[in-house]
Amino acid sequence: MPQITVDYSASLGDAFDRQGFAVALHAMVVETAAAKPEACKSRFRAVHDIVVGADVAGHELVHVGLALLPGRSAEVKSALTSGALELVRAHVKPVDGRALHASAEVRDLAPSYQKHVD
Repeated sequence: MPQITVDYSASLGDAFDRQGFAVALHAMVVETAAAKPEACKSRFRAVHDIVVGADVAGHELVHVGLALLPGRSAEVKSALTSGALELVRAHVKPVDGRALHASAEVRDLAPSYQKHVD
């Protein structure tokens, strides 16, 4: 906890500083949600096909999903999504002629969530 998944347009390539984003996001999650730094885990998934409305070109996408153990207030969850979107804007360089669609969501992990660390 937290489990963080970031889906992003593969065409962003070098325009998205994923490592810098993850480090900054982890720090923000620790401060905002009282998580432990070593508990923050992020994975990035490049998405090759993006369609917005009827358009298949001219758009980039970044979606940040944060899954946390239950118990965070609505205010904390809202602060996390707002903070994540600010960090997306800070770590994704604009790409000429392309609109960036950024979104973030916080959800509670299911009661069945377990983890193992060796």
